[in-house]
Amino acid sequence: MRERNQSEIVTVQRTFEDNSLARWLYGEKGSHLKTIERAFKVNIQVRGNEMQITGDRVDTELADRTCEQLYGLLKAGYTLYPSDVEYATRIISQNPSANLKDIFLETVFVSSGRKVITPKSINQKLYIDAIRKHDIVFGVGPAGTGKTYLAMAMAISYFMRGEIQRIVLVRPAVEAGEKLGFLPGDLVEKVNPYLRPLYDALYDMLPFDKASRLIQKGIIEVAPLAFMRGRTLNEAFIILDEAQNTTSDQMKMFLTRLGYSSRAVITGDITQIDLPEAKKSGLVEAVELLQGIDGIAFVFFNKQDVVRHPLVQRIIEAYENKEQKKEFTQ
Repeated sequence: MRERNQSEIVTVQRTFEDNSLARWLYGEKGSHLKTIERAFKVNIQVRGNEMQITGDRVDTELADRTCEQLYGLLKAGYTLYPSDVEYATRIISQNPSANLKDIFLETVFVSSGRKVITPKSINQKLYIDAIRKHDIVFGVGPAGTGKTYLAMAMAISYFMRGEIQRIVLVRPAVEAGEKLGFLPGDLVEKVNPYLRPLYDALYDMLPFDKASRLIQKGIIEVAPLAFMRGRTLNEAFIILDEAQNTTSDQMKMFLTRLGYSSRAVITGDITQIDLPEAKKSGLVEAVELLQGIDGIAFVFFNKQDVVRHPLVQRIIEAYENKEQKKEFTQ
């Protein structure tokens, strides 16, 4: 980390044309500006539509760029939420030349509750672009980075536009501390808990009754990976979630189910493998074998892409630090 000295401290002035938009930018009781202050370690003072940012030269420029671009989003009609400000500071910190409009105004899908689903990070934008351009896309990274949620939104969007005829949502039913045989009910009831996260994402985007009808008609299918064997899926959008828990044979089996006019998105976190130690993860092997093949894309997420509670990012960082210390001492 570079040393700071008094000569690096600067003040930047900015005036916004629209007072009402400026107030939206500031947030309730200046909450948005406080987020920006914390992110870049600067001091922000406002009077009406005039803003003054003071701090280290580089941090002040980044904070000013963030405010300028967020104001541009408001002018474009974007509704700014506190979480958006948090994501914006991460994006500008990661890539100062990034254009927030290219990311936040990229509408993936509008949910039943009129919630607009958009990417919230540079990698999420790359992920959406990859899904549009490739038939098979791997999204690899930690929990909370939007891998499955955005894939689900893209699948429903493709279905609504008539570009595919069915959506197939798949998960491996890997036992993590509890045996399937000990769970009550028949086979479907036993594997249902493993598929719950996929249902949750689905019902978040479609009205419950509409999603239920599509499931009853078989247009949307939520199934354990074992049910994919022997099938060929045409005109389908297939999502394999928690792919780190597939074996090599299962991954090969899944990838060879792809039929005409179909596309597949495979998501997983290679730091959360629940397979027995003797078995190699099919996702890890796919990353090693399939990169560079035309028509297949890989997008790798990191803690900067986490779109859950801010604490999730810090928790992931703490575990990463633990793993790095373990590797250093071995």
